[in-house]
Amino acid sequence: MTLLPVYYQIKQTIKNWIINREYEPGDKIPSENELSKRFNVSRLTVRQAISHLIQEGFLSSKRGEGTFVTRDENLINSFSLEFSGFMDDLFYQISKSKTKWVTMARMLPPQPIKEKLRLRSEHDEVVQIKRVRFLLENSFAYTINYLPIEIGSKIKETDLYRKPLLQIMEQDLGIRFTEAFQTIEASFADQEVAHKLGIPSGSPILFVERIMYAKNRKPVEVVQSSYRGDLYKYIVRLKSVKRKQGSIWIHQDK
Repeated sequence: MTLLPVYYQIKQTIKNWIINREYEPGDKIPSENELSKRFNVSRLTVRQAISHLIQEGFLSSKRGEGTFVTRDENLINSFSLEFSGFMDDLFYQISKSKTKWVTMARMLPPQPIKEKLRLRSEHDEVVQIKRVRFLLENSFAYTINYLPIEIGSKIKETDLYRKPLLQIMEQDLGIRFTEAFQTIEASFADQEVAHKLGIPSGSPILFVERIMYAKNRKPVEVVQSSYRGDLYKYIVRLKSVKRKQGSIWIHQDK
């Protein structure tokens, strides 16, 4: 396990204070001296953490007065919408979200979905689930799930308002996920996505497609999610690793 830099840990702690309303919008946070004593680190480390939060607009500094939490509620809410690409973070995000709109239907899947689910017959149907998910009061994701009939037919629409689909599949249906393949791309909201997320058509979004696998690498779900570009942030930590022919950058584990 690779530890995160100390300044980054402090930065995330300050963010959590703000998310949990320990410091309200406009409040003054402790001074660098106070924070350095609290975290038992140098002022330089604290200053680096605060500097990053100021650059991102979450804190503001007033000469001779101190450092203050932004008054921008939308920006504060966006703290909860950071996503670092790890599966544990994915499950955490899903557990914190709330579904407020759902539709379900049986359908013949598009060819790409059929191939990803390894359906053999051209007559094989899937269950398509469309949902709008919220974090706090913000619609942050419009998600379309494609499930094989033998799995999708066991899911009740009413249950999707009460708990996440992943939880239903794991706890209620006994599916054990062993692997996932994910692709991410920048895109723009078409009319359907824009309407569901409450943003103008053509707005930037983050489009994520994920194939979930069970035992023996059997595909059990294809998920396509469109995330609001004004609220959602995708973070990847990289580190340089020396090789015989030079250095390469790799994805850094937690």
